Amino acid sequence: MAIVINIDVMLARRKMPSGELAEKIGISPANMSILKTGKAKALRLTTLDAICKALDCQPGDLLEYRAEPD
Repeated sequence: MAIVINIDVMLARRKMPSGELAEKIGISPANMSILKTGKAKALRLTTLDAICKALDCQPGDLLEYRAEPD
């Protein structure tokens, strides 16, 4: 997928464990793992909003477009 979710980068900058973020935003640790590993096929805007609030960041800090090779 060409859209990459960089939650792990922001978690490292904020020195926050992924389990703590999962608890703060109300998702399971398993779903947080799916987001962190880039295996997510979709991201709800309400979840993105909660992540941005918890990490004090902008959506652009978390999302990145990488062109896929042809």
